[in-house]
Amino acid sequence: MNYVTLENGVKMPQLGYGVYQVTKEECERCVLDALKVGYRLFDTAQSYFNEEEVGNAIVKSGVSREEIFLTSKVWIEHYGYEECRKSVLESLRKLKTDYIDLMLLHQPFSDYYGAYRALEDLYDEGKIKAIGISNFYPDRMVDLASFTRIKPMINQIEIHPYHQQVFSKEWHDKYGVQLEAWAPFGEGRKNMFELSELKEIGDKYGKTVAQVILRWHLQRGIVVIPKSTHLERMKENFNVFDFELAQEDMDVISKLDKNESSFFSHQDPSIVEWFGKLIEERK
Repeated sequence: MNYVTLENGVKMPQLGYGVYQVTKEECERCVLDALKVGYRLFDTAQSYFNEEEVGNAIVKSGVSREEIFLTSKVWIEHYGYEECRKSVLESLRKLKTDYIDLMLLHQPFSDYYGAYRALEDLYDEGKIKAIGISNFYPDRMVDLASFTRIKPMINQIEIHPYHQQVFSKEWHDKYGVQLEAWAPFGEGRKNMFELSELKEIGDKYGKTVAQVILRWHLQRGIVVIPKSTHLERMKENFNVFDFELAQEDMDVISKLDKNESSFFSHQDPSIVEWFGKLIEERK
């Protein structure tokens, strides 16, 4: 396993298992499978509604809590200081743990400053070992890094071969903020797994397209959290530490960049409006 070291000295596995869109019914089994494969970084969120199942699996696995790096995220409806603090304590209860290794603010909307101050205080209290953000564009990241007491240590954003975030990475490197990809395969959109360029690179190393993409992320210094509900695919995604892409292969992949989201823009007013309506619908 490769590790990255965050600004505060905390070591984090560079490859983990994400449970976005893993149902409550399947989540416990999937996390147990992933633990058996060797995954030790697990990424969940309040808005995934499966924190409890992740916690159950970790307890049942018998794997020492100290071996596991656990990430969750605060959802927008829990922003503001008091609500964020309460929600993190509830996440701790659901995850059946005394501390969370990394807690992120999930979206760059509403009172994220108040929420971030709550994360800073929980960090001081030892209930969170590292704090950060998710889906924040470079300008919002620089804003938080410049005007808060504790700099974000992670920003989890959309990164994949079609959206390589070169400009964003430059700014995050400048501020010492680790990037993490929440969609390392871009969910396979736009026929990514069928690209001849990636297939040819895979053939060269005897690896799949998915393994080539993950290896590309790792060599860029990005943390990745691929998701699969299938044991064999979990094993495939984990088996990426026995080869290294040549620079010529990295250059080929760099030319695939479309420099645009495969999903949506957080700077689109209609998307911001949609998030606001989503919060109202959940009340």
